[in-house]
Amino acid sequence: MAETEAAVEGTRVPIENWSEWPAREALAGVGVPRRRQVVTWVVRTALVGVFLWGVLREGVFHGWGYAALAGGFLLCGGAVWRFYFSTLGRRLWLSVGLLGVLLAVGAAAESAGAHAVATGLWCVCATIAVERLPLGYGMAVAGVGMAAYVLVNEDRSLTTAGTVAGVLLIGYALRLDEEARGAGFRLLAQERAARQAEAESAALAERARIAREIHDVLAHSLSAQLVHLEAARLLIEGGADRQQILERVSAARGMAREGLAETRQALSALRGELTQAEDFLREAAASEGARLEVTGEPRRLPAEAGQAVRRVAQEALTNVRKHAPGARVEMGFAYLEGEVELWVRDGGGRGSVGVPALPGAGYGLLGMRERAELLGGTLEAGPPGDDQEGFVVRLRVPA
Repeated sequence: MAETEAAVEGTRVPIENWSEWPAREALAGVGVPRRRQVVTWVVRTALVGVFLWGVLREGVFHGWGYAALAGGFLLCGGAVWRFYFSTLGRRLWLSVGLLGVLLAVGAAAESAGAHAVATGLWCVCATIAVERLPLGYGMAVAGVGMAAYVLVNEDRSLTTAGTVAGVLLIGYALRLDEEARGAGFRLLAQERAARQAEAESAALAERARIAREIHDVLAHSLSAQLVHLEAARLLIEGGADRQQILERVSAARGMAREGLAETRQALSALRGELTQAEDFLREAAASEGARLEVTGEPRRLPAEAGQAVRRVAQEALTNVRKHAPGARVEMGFAYLEGEVELWVRDGGGRGSVGVPALPGAGYGLLGMRERAELLGGTLEAGPPGDDQEGFVVRLRVPA
């Protein structure tokens, strides 16, 4: 909620800053529906028509005066058109100069007796100045136009004051309307950019997850195969008997088979087709001859949490086979409030003498710890304490 309010606040243009231009989106009319554009042009055309009709009814122009009226109309129309583009480019003094053309033509019309022309030009000048210029400059230009109108107007009643106030309010209302539309468009653009950033972040997170899965499977499987194949090579070079060599090759083949199964399981995880973590732990415990204790109310876990439980259980059981073969293994899995906990403990033992150590020993648990921290969880590994033998791995992840 606070982030949304901050984003909305960031889309507001400080109107109280009198030297600030209206937003570029407001000046450009970005986001204006097509129907509103048509209606706006129809209203403008109707107002110009009414203005010209009033000028002609005033009866001031005769003969060549109509040519002067047409020339002045084209000059002022071109100045207003150019004014819209100069304000879009935020060219202050050019914009003020173009409005000065309207003021000057209005003064010339007033001197020729065309009071309606002068009044119309000064009112238009004041309105668009407040609408599109920085507010301080816009009010100054509008003040010049309205002061000229008041000076030449013989009627100094409330009608004149109401006209001045109405012109300024119309210009300011148009300004606020355009600012609101521009702010809405910028907010929409920010929302789209945020959604795009979220999509890119999700894609990067998914790539990282796939990379972790591939690494966890291949690094574990291939390193184990490498150990057994290296042991087989050493046995062959040392002239060992056929049975010992065959045992190592068979072990490497078994590791390859396990790696293939884990790869398929990782692909199933990426597709969201994983079996329940509890079922996996029961199968793993049965295959290793370990005792598993499950507590808490069973529930379906998120894919990331379930995969973390699987990987940590696999890594812990692999470490037991490497460093404490034949040791008694106990496993526990608990459904807690808002998280799950897995622990794997062995009773201690000594590894086989003469068996090469796995390359990168300890890196697997480091990777599991990083996986847990990415999920907002923790992983602890070390002796159980109280002078007890063995090793315990404990995982907690939100779920």
